[in-house]
Amino acid sequence: MPAFGFQLNGRPVTVDSWDPAQPLLYVLRNTLGQHGPKFGCGLGQCGACTVLLDGQATRSCLLPVKSAAGHAVTTLEGLGTPEKPDVVQAAFIAEQAAQCGYCTNGMIMAAKALLAKTPHPSLDQAKQALAGNLCRCGTHTRILRAVMRAAEGRA
Repeated sequence: MPAFGFQLNGRPVTVDSWDPAQPLLYVLRNTLGQHGPKFGCGLGQCGACTVLLDGQATRSCLLPVKSAAGHAVTTLEGLGTPEKPDVVQAAFIAEQAAQCGYCTNGMIMAAKALLAKTPHPSLDQAKQALAGNLCRCGTHTRILRAVMRAAEGRA
């Protein structure tokens, strides 16, 4: 069985996969116990499965595990802890930017990638960065406030 090594949340991991084309999402959730990324559509359209691959927001439902080999993968669990959340996580908490919470992983990971690239985005840039993430609860206003709050360092 092929083995694939990559960095997960700052630590090296090696996973065996019966299928090198197996989606990274399945390996993260079922083998490595990472439950931040969610299965949503399985087509890369909703954003619930988003992780950071070398700092870039990436849909893990579309990324074969073999393509993660040798790269750094960051999941929601790798950003902060309940005791010390990341600035983006803290901003989402402060703005109460979740309702059902299913989209929250993708929104936070997309926001984290945006802020790493553009530390002080405009509201339009934030909207553009989050445009590929679907939320049916209607918390977009709070989510955008959370992104802007994190950019201002007011988490």
